[in-house]
Amino acid sequence: MLNTDAVGKTAPVDEKLPLRTLLAFGLQHVLVMAASPIASVFLMSRILGFDADLTASLLSATFLICGLGTLLQSIGYAGFGSRLPFIMLPGGAPIILFIQIAQQYDAATASGAVILTGLFYFVVLPVFKRLLRFFPSMVIGTMLLLVGVNLVKILGLLIVGRNPEAPDFADPGNIFLAFATIVLTVLMARFLTGIFKQLAILGGLIGGTLIAFMTGAMHTENFSLTPLVGVPQVLPFGMPTFDIIAALPLMIFCMISMVEATGQTVAISEVVGKELDKERDVASTIRGDAIISFLGGFFGTSLIITSGENIGVVQATGIRSRWVTVAAGCMLIVISFLAPFTSAIQVIPDAVIGGTGLVLFAIVGVMGIEMLRRTDLRDSANMYVVAVALAVGLFPILVPGAYSNFPTGIAAFLGNGVAAGAITAAVLNAIFHHTQSAPEPKPAPLEKTIQSQN
Repeated sequence: MLNTDAVGKTAPVDEKLPLRTLLAFGLQHVLVMAASPIASVFLMSRILGFDADLTASLLSATFLICGLGTLLQSIGYAGFGSRLPFIMLPGGAPIILFIQIAQQYDAATASGAVILTGLFYFVVLPVFKRLLRFFPSMVIGTMLLLVGVNLVKILGLLIVGRNPEAPDFADPGNIFLAFATIVLTVLMARFLTGIFKQLAILGGLIGGTLIAFMTGAMHTENFSLTPLVGVPQVLPFGMPTFDIIAALPLMIFCMISMVEATGQTVAISEVVGKELDKERDVASTIRGDAIISFLGGFFGTSLIITSGENIGVVQATGIRSRWVTVAAGCMLIVISFLAPFTSAIQVIPDAVIGGTGLVLFAIVGVMGIEMLRRTDLRDSANMYVVAVALAVGLFPILVPGAYSNFPTGIAAFLGNGVAAGAITAAVLNAIFHHTQSAPEPKPAPLEKTIQSQN
């Protein structure tokens, strides 16, 4: 059922735009998010030693599952999917946990852990729904600010590199490409009009890629037009092995993911102007994450979760229709079977994608600041809630590996600054605003006080 405003007009989130508009803006979403599945698959393949054919199959499968998940979240069906313009992506933390399980056991056990975790979502969701009242705008705003900082840092590392000892670390050429991409994006947003202005992000991405090509910074040796079709392989590691102990780290993370999904659902609802039923809509988002992750386990992917990365795109372009992400989901599915297109996306330099991402993810942080503005931070209780939550959340973001010597499950939770900060904010909010302080003792009458002194 479509949302309508007071005079019966279709709400912006449900507006069906012309096909050319859907394709243009859908492509913009796809190109902005493409780095995430590519990076996750190549990280997994490099560490676990997968061959080229298996890597290609996993990349194809990841695009397919992301596309199906994007369609489910955008269209929604029977309580699965929020009917909001979401893109689904493989989470960074789940990929690391998948790799750790595969190293400790094997890849089949890691796939089994993903499938078990997909089912575990449904077990804990009824309990989590009852806790949503502890996530007001103060908590969500704090979380979005942490998301923005965390994503900006991740994209910064994509630009300069992760290894300070590497000869190309902080290469000035890469930094130039990133900021050239940002400058082009800003110029297009400032001086173009109409649809071209709204496509400034895509234009900056394309412009940055062209600059990389002209300066010799784009490497095309891995690009190939053959094979034309790539088919994702079902059960690429054989029959999954189900081990609840092995799956515990991912199960713990799924609860963290629920907190993140809450913040993202609230944020995107505000951006598109949709009235939110938090308990219903957040639960729909989480069910979508659960069923898609469950399906992805049979294709060798880790957890596929709702991403906050595209919130900045929606905010920046002002295009609020969920049918744009429906178009993006369809493109991702098509791409999953087109090996040359997948190969072409891989040649976009990391620095160009990083430059685009820096702007978009900073926008997410700005949205968090905007939500925090609604909170009276002159109130000492609110000040402590936000300050301590930011301290807890920023610590592992700014000091990587701070919890590396802790047990795996605890390290996975505390090391996720976004989740740790959000949960801290929710707990402190409950302590300060949802518990009654003990009444202060009434002072004794003056006469009795004098008598006792005598």
